[in-house]
Amino acid sequence: MLLEAVRDGSGGIAELAEEFGVSESTIRRDLASLAGAGHVVRTYGGALDTERSPLEKDREHAAAKDAIAREAAALVRDGEVVLLDAGTTTGRLARHLAHRERLTVVTNGITAIRELAGFAGIDLIVLGGRVRHPNEAILGESVLAQLRHISPDRVFLGADGLVAERGLCCPSLEQSVVKHALLHAGGEAYVLADHSKLGQAPFPYWAPLDREYRLITDKPKIDVMYPQFAESVILAGEPVTTGASPRAGGSATRTPEPKSETVGGAAHDGRRGR
Repeated sequence: MLLEAVRDGSGGIAELAEEFGVSESTIRRDLASLAGAGHVVRTYGGALDTERSPLEKDREHAAAKDAIAREAAALVRDGEVVLLDAGTTTGRLARHLAHRERLTVVTNGITAIRELAGFAGIDLIVLGGRVRHPNEAILGESVLAQLRHISPDRVFLGADGLVAERGLCCPSLEQSVVKHALLHAGGEAYVLADHSKLGQAPFPYWAPLDREYRLITDKPKIDVMYPQFAESVILAGEPVTTGASPRAGGSATRTPEPKSETVGGAAHDGRRGR
């Protein structure tokens, strides 16, 4: 029961003590036992779940992930080049793109590869490197080198945790470096994160969100609960209207017009190089 609560995002000692009607010392003792068995990682004031397999992660908040993936898929135009990060929500996005025509999808995620490999309408480009377990991300210097040769229209990033001041939380230093390179490769950048990822930091490595991006999530009243994300949010399942860039306020659109922006010191117009 306690492990399930931590996996659902209730990791604070005070919060868990109130939920189970026991003392904080009891929660501390039980969390220590779970940590000793390798089920959780102790943090200051609580605990976080350890890294799990894609299959395990995909079962959690499945409806929210699918709604986010559908919202992201609606942004993609025919004929575009799309870059997909490794992850379960990006894998669901791949599933929603699989029946499209004239799309080029570049990915470092085994989950996305499985979803797209059998569809002739998708030009699938796999970034080559070393497969990291358990999250099945393809990483390494070869991935970074290949990213320097592409300029996709859109990049969609997954998230293990998202903190506005730090960026995307990653399970390894190598993955944080690759994720940051993915972020800067595309003309339009999106982070796909269900409500359980917001404000969470399960790992000690970070990919800074140091360019304009849009957050696609399922969390209602995000402007109240997480005001730091309010200017960049697209709420899955809600109407999306044309607006300004995320750091200037306004809301996003499913079919944004190409616009000029400076990303990592280079000008991008929202479309790939021709």
